[in-house]
Amino acid sequence: MKIIVSEIPEGGLDVELHDRVTADAAKIVSPVHATLRFDRQESDVIVTGAVEGDVELQCSRCLKVFSATISSRTDLVYHPFSFIRDAEDGQLKGDELDTTFYKNDVIDTDDLLAEQIVLNLPMKSLCSPECKGFCPQCGADLSVQGCSCGAAETDPRLAVLKQLLPKKE
Repeated sequence: MKIIVSEIPEGGLDVELHDRVTADAAKIVSPVHATLRFDRQESDVIVTGAVEGDVELQCSRCLKVFSATISSRTDLVYHPFSFIRDAEDGQLKGDELDTTFYKNDVIDTDDLLAEQIVLNLPMKSLCSPECKGFCPQCGADLSVQGCSCGAAETDPRLAVLKQLLPKKE
């Protein structure tokens, strides 16, 4: 959906979206649901609301593919693209990280939704908090079965450090 900035009324614009969007950094597997409010202040637009969608992720420990729901609160300020040329060095400062830009009097909500989903992806995706991953010795999936390789051998480079540990009786 495209929002025409000059057509946003003085009282603001409330929009409820249920759109399919795509992103290069994530496989979004269901339509993204968003409730957004657009408020215009001169040439700037303030966007607030919530975004939620399902993405397909790969577990960082066991490599299984699973689906997860990503939810995010959105609080952005859109400036016209000409604002960049007026800036000193063209770089955003710390308090401007929730700032983005629009061109030709149009805000594309598909880009907004995809961006919010990607920015809220977990740094380390896990299929479940209890996932144990793979055994580093034999490669068995420890969440499914125990491994049969026994105790891990001590790295000979660390043998001297093992002598510093108190002995268990």
